[in-house]
Amino acid sequence: MNEWADGRTDRNQYGGGMDTPHVLTGEVWGYGEYVHQAHQAHQAHLMPPPSPYVPPADPPASTPPADPLTYAAPASPPASSPSAATVISLSSPAAVGRPGIPSQRGGGAMGSGSGGAGSGGGPTLRRRPPRQPASRRRRIARAVALLISIPLVASAGTYVWADSTLDRKVDLGKAADRPPLGKGTNYLIVGSDSRTGLSGAAKKQLHTGSADGGRTDSMMVLHTGAHGSTLMSLPRDSWVTIPSFIRPETGKHYRADRNKLNAAYSLGGPDLLIRTIEHNTGLRINHYAEIGFAGFVGLVNAVGGVDMCVNKNVRDEKSGLNLTKGCHNLDGAKALAFVRQRHQEAEGDLGRSKNQQKFLAALAHKAATPGVALDPFTMYPTMRAGLDTLIVDKGMEMPDLLSLFQAMKGVTAGDGQRINVPVSSRDFRTSKGSAVRWNTARAKKLFGELRHDRPVSRDLR
Repeated sequence: MNEWADGRTDRNQYGGGMDTPHVLTGEVWGYGEYVHQAHQAHQAHLMPPPSPYVPPADPPASTPPADPLTYAAPASPPASSPSAATVISLSSPAAVGRPGIPSQRGGGAMGSGSGGAGSGGGPTLRRRPPRQPASRRRRIARAVALLISIPLVASAGTYVWADSTLDRKVDLGKAADRPPLGKGTNYLIVGSDSRTGLSGAAKKQLHTGSADGGRTDSMMVLHTGAHGSTLMSLPRDSWVTIPSFIRPETGKHYRADRNKLNAAYSLGGPDLLIRTIEHNTGLRINHYAEIGFAGFVGLVNAVGGVDMCVNKNVRDEKSGLNLTKGCHNLDGAKALAFVRQRHQEAEGDLGRSKNQQKFLAALAHKAATPGVALDPFTMYPTMRAGLDTLIVDKGMEMPDLLSLFQAMKGVTAGDGQRINVPVSSRDFRTSKGSAVRWNTARAKKLFGELRHDRPVSRDLR
């Protein structure tokens, strides 16, 4: 082994004079050729072998440390150093290298064999490519950081804005006699006929009427769990038991009574509606989301309309819907008419529930397409339109709302199913008029499967 003056040990025996790459820097040492030249000079002039190179004293503290690839020895070598005729002088401008290592600069190209004693021969030093100026590197780094931060800041700002916009007016915690927590998460999604935000002209155009008070046009329970998502519609004319309640406006107490499900919202708003659904299904509602007419119309318009196909001509004077058989892109007004109409449906209220499920899933799918979700000029108006009339529970956070949206999108993509509550009669005669009567046994089985987060049986789908 050959010991270098600076303490490094080279692993090549240099018997054949082969050039050896330095394992740390990638330099090429023509050491074999150097030894051969030194030996010839020794034989010709009977000179003693070269003494090890003694590095100079440490530079003053003010001198910056030398770069390993641009090291330069002192102006003149120590007295004991061999002459330039024997080795390449380390003080020569062309002889730049590491202390104790013959420089490879000077002579011909690698492998030319043109180098001789003192001629600077041997392989050409493989220099690193010139580095970019520090100022240029800093400018590039700042530009990259800016490009990365812009969408992050925009996303964070939109997130904070959306979270602060949520109207959290429904308090699920104050309800009494609630069923125990089940497995999975249950979202109650309500489409109300609230006319908040609609002008007189808009009410006329949308055929909403001008009735006071609030009612629900659609009610769905979206269950998410280990087996995907299940979107279950509750017909608004379902014949159910409304628990006892106190009207907040008058303070009058009302005992429990049978009525249509839609009446619960009219009599006691979201709070009584939630209690009624929990009382009749045994499902604990974890989150509540309600959107009015204006918000629904604005949301559909913001995403550029939703494609919907019908298998027959549909004309309904009450809702204002007029569609021919085939596929259409429904804007906000037509979409609202589509989800409200029921008189052209053979199944009446059940047929309307199916249309509502179909449209809501298609709307979630459209909002998730890259042209909408990734375009800030579309995404912001879409979110604003959806949040303008959105009412949620006090515990609803943005991650919960995003989970609801993703679950709705999953239903469209096949990761879930759309079902109706099993019914035994669509025209059940009551003191409150015609109603929808549930199939008690099958409905109870369905609610139990959702409560325990089990797959829904095929006979219930």
